[in-house]
Amino acid sequence: MLGRTDSRIRLIFLLCFMAVFAGALGLRLAYWQIGQGDDLRRRATDQLAHPTETQTKRSEIVDSRGVVLATTAYRDRLAAFPDLLETEQRPKVARLLGEVLGLQPAELEQLIDTFERGDPFTIVARRLTQEQSDLVRQGLRDDSLAALELEPQPLRFYPNSGGSPDTTLASQLLGFVTEDGQGSYGIEQYGQDLLAGASGATADVGVDALALPQTGGDVRLTLDASLQLRLEKELYAAWVADRAPRVTGLVMDPYTGAILAWASVPGYDANEYADTAETAPELFTDPIVSQIYEPGSVMKIVTAAAALEEGVVTLQTPVADARVLRLGPNEVRNGDLRSIGVAPFEDIIARSRNVGTGRVALTLGETTDEAASVLYDMWQRLGIGRPTGIELGNESTGIVADPTLNPWQSIDLVNRAFGQGVAVTPLQLATGFSAMVNGGRLPVPHLIAAVGDEAVEIAEGQQVMESDLSAQLRELMVHVVEAGPHYADETLIPGYVVGGKTGTAQIWDQRAGAWMEDTYNHTFVGFVGAERPEAVILVRIHDTKPRVQVNWGMTLEMSSNELFRRVALDTISVLEIPPLEGTETPLPYPTYAPDAPVLPARARED
Repeated sequence: MLGRTDSRIRLIFLLCFMAVFAGALGLRLAYWQIGQGDDLRRRATDQLAHPTETQTKRSEIVDSRGVVLATTAYRDRLAAFPDLLETEQRPKVARLLGEVLGLQPAELEQLIDTFERGDPFTIVARRLTQEQSDLVRQGLRDDSLAALELEPQPLRFYPNSGGSPDTTLASQLLGFVTEDGQGSYGIEQYGQDLLAGASGATADVGVDALALPQTGGDVRLTLDASLQLRLEKELYAAWVADRAPRVTGLVMDPYTGAILAWASVPGYDANEYADTAETAPELFTDPIVSQIYEPGSVMKIVTAAAALEEGVVTLQTPVADARVLRLGPNEVRNGDLRSIGVAPFEDIIARSRNVGTGRVALTLGETTDEAASVLYDMWQRLGIGRPTGIELGNESTGIVADPTLNPWQSIDLVNRAFGQGVAVTPLQLATGFSAMVNGGRLPVPHLIAAVGDEAVEIAEGQQVMESDLSAQLRELMVHVVEAGPHYADETLIPGYVVGGKTGTAQIWDQRAGAWMEDTYNHTFVGFVGAERPEAVILVRIHDTKPRVQVNWGMTLEMSSNELFRRVALDTISVLEIPPLEGTETPLPYPTYAPDAPVLPARARED
């Protein structure tokens, strides 16, 4: 028979051990509750108040006179807490919200499903209009809506309408800011760190802020908003008149390189960038700095610069033009398929003779290699084929063949002498022309004038040619406008000095392996001023067919010369450039674009 297993002593020992253990636990609990209570309550509060990332207010972008071009505005984000609603309330609140937000049936059904599930938290809409926010607040006041929260959210806002419908001013130049605060394209992308400042994590508990956000400095541009608006209107008028896929223009101070106006039409509404991203994302790309093209005969001025510097011609040297220039199996012809015979070199350029210009280019050296080296050197000095250093991303360098790496044939030299076989950006052209008219110094184009109260130091450009050569080139450009066929009527401005050169360049179709039929890039680059050149202006009408028959051939509804003149008149008005002494200010030039408010004139800087 087995013995008993219970024991009075064992039970007493077990009870004593449990009493001691319970007493130890009680003491430990009392220690945490009483001795460490304050510290534990603080830690619990810290855990409930999660640190949140506080974005600084993005700095403003303003023009040269302080006109705000980009700023920060606020719209409400609508959040909901469906689990706090009674079950029967949920679909009712969801339907009312659907009416406030104007939801489509499928969107409304999805919102009702979310509410009926009783989710603890959901974002109903990220950006309400002011009217929608007011309706939600009214609903919360009269209890028709409940379990909702409006949270102000910063967004980038571009307050100025552009010069064409449904656009904001300088859209491609400024770029835009996405919902996560990242700048995209233009100045917004280039100046992201500066404009966004430094964000800091900030706790929600009084003095326990972990870091305070720092603000960036407002960025003041060289741009003049009034001139910018007028430029966009003029480009829009040409875009409509010529039925062009795109029209581009810029105005530059030839001495400092400051950009006074810069635009391409069509632009877009930077406040609604998401719509553009879905329908026409190609509009985000800025052709002035990111797109290269063969500019055509505007490059004849660069060839003239090389020829005059080398001394192979003067402006009055007779040059023999011809109907055709044969170079082995290749032939070069003038645009009008005619010859003007023997004429002074200045008329060869003014009448835009491919054959005559090509013949002069062949004399730049004793051999084709030497002549190519001379022309290429002039390109390089004028910034053709290399970045300008403008404060924008994605600047194209161009396509320029280095004859020391890829020797030019004589046909290459002749073609490149009149702007075929070389691809540049409009900004490179305007910068190079600035050096040719300002005394020979290549400016560094720039857009940012100051950050906060500190002016940005302007880089001094290099002297790339003698001032005497620059003076000859100014004289040549004035002669081109005065003596070129039909140029004077379309380009000259009474009381002011105008000079420049057109380019009507054929376009090579890579897919077809042939020149596009009757389709050209139409460019004019030149200057306007009185006692001196005050502004260099470039306009380009992209990939367009001339459709108007005149006595000398086919032309556009609005030629590049005429578009240049209109922009020049706007520039004279905004910069308040006085006419030559003893002359009268020209009458306002008629415009196709609808009238728009014009900002105050910029103070003229001598």
